[in-house]
Amino acid sequence: VQLQASGGGLVQAGGSLRLSCAASGNIFGISEMGWFRQAPENRRELVATITNGEDIYYSDSVKGRFTISRDDAENTLYLQMNSLKSEDTADYYCRAKTRSVSGWRFYWGQGTQVTVSS
Repeated sequence: VQLQASGGGLVQAGGSLRLSCAASGNIFGISEMGWFRQAPENRRELVATITNGEDIYYSDSVKGRFTISRDDAENTLYLQMNSLKSEDTADYYCRAKTRSVSGWRFYWGQGTQVTVSS
């Protein structure tokens, strides 16, 4: 199973970006999916999660500005980020709890860098 994240870039404060994370491989099912971020010298922190039942969680720092969604037909996770702030600058990672021949386990994508200029 592989997760491929994309969509990061440089944007001015107040702007928007849309991150994508595509899962591929021998996947029998995906339950929880989520986005995390890690700024330099900080710990990785949870941004948002979504279950296959569409239960959604947002961290307080992004609530009202970010929207997480998923397309189960395409095994793809999205993060629409609006009203971006300089403090949103970080490497963003996707994670998916996936069932494969190995059973259920979490997989991580590689980071996609988001830089917000003030």
